[in-house]
Amino acid sequence: MPDPTVATVPANAIASVLAADYFRSYSVVGLLAVLGVLFVAVAFGAGRLLRPVVPTPEKLLTYECGVDPVGEGWAHTQVRYYVYAFLYVVFAVDSIFLFPWATVFAAAGYGATTLVEMFIFLGFLAVGLLYAYKKGVLEWT
Repeated sequence: MPDPTVATVPANAIASVLAADYFRSYSVVGLLAVLGVLFVAVAFGAGRLLRPVVPTPEKLLTYECGVDPVGEGWAHTQVRYYVYAFLYVVFAVDSIFLFPWATVFAAAGYGATTLVEMFIFLGFLAVGLLYAYKKGVLEWT
C-alpha cells in the first residue's frame, strides 16, 4: 500500500512544468526582439514624417566622393591593393587561430596532436608568404 504522506506527481505534469519554464525564458527573448523591432520602426517612421522633402535635380544626382558623375562608369583600380587586403586577411586569420590553439595546447593530453596541427597550419601560411615574396608583393616601391 502506498504511503499517503508522499504525493505522487504524474510524469506528464513534470514535463509540462519544464516545458512552461523553457518557453517562458524564450518568451522574454521574443518580447525583447519585438520591442527592438518596434523601436526601430517608430524611429524610421518619425524620421520619415518629420524630414523635409524637397527634391531638386542636384539632390537626385548620383554622388560619389564629391565628384560629379561624368564620363564612363569604368574605373581602373590597381590590383596591389587587393593583394595587400588579402595578405592582411591571411595574417588576421593566423592570429585568430593562434590564441585558441595556445589554450588547447596548454590542456593536458592535447600537446603533441595540436603541435603537429599548428605546424601544418603555419606551413600553409609560410607557403603563402613565400609565394607573395616571390611575386614581389612585399616590396614597397
